[in-house]
Amino acid sequence: MKVILKNTVDHLGRAGDVKDVADGYARNYLLPRKLAQAATPSNLKYWEKGKEKRASVVAAEVKVAKELAEKLAGVNLTFSMPASEEGKLFGSVGKTDVLKSLKAAGYDVPKNSVRLENALKTTGEHEVELRLAPEVAAKVKVTVSARE
Repeated sequence: MKVILKNTVDHLGRAGDVKDVADGYARNYLLPRKLAQAATPSNLKYWEKGKEKRASVVAAEVKVAKELAEKLAGVNLTFSMPASEEGKLFGSVGKTDVLKSLKAAGYDVPKNSVRLENALKTTGEHEVELRLAPEVAAKVKVTVSARE
């Protein structure tokens, strides 16, 4: 089924993109959540009118994301957590901890941008990816040390 995305959908596309998706995905997920609409000729004509405006908005968002990525390039976050003698934490450092630390350091990062498969549960240095835009990513060093 061909649909026009009304909003940016992760791993699918940006607003205004015409995508061919499975019928069930469109009927059960995209259409009920108003993330997309059917790609009828009249809808296509309507979305075609605002194409240049959307392109300029996307370009501005990417520019801001690239500037933020440059600022974040040298950032090193440090966490001190209680840990065992082997270096395993009694707890973990998760996405929210990284976001709070970045916000405290003065960086305004969107909350869904932190890409962390599993929470950090060991001491040492780790790299955490921040996906600021679909084509812009930054890596931040996170150092976890054992609290005495």
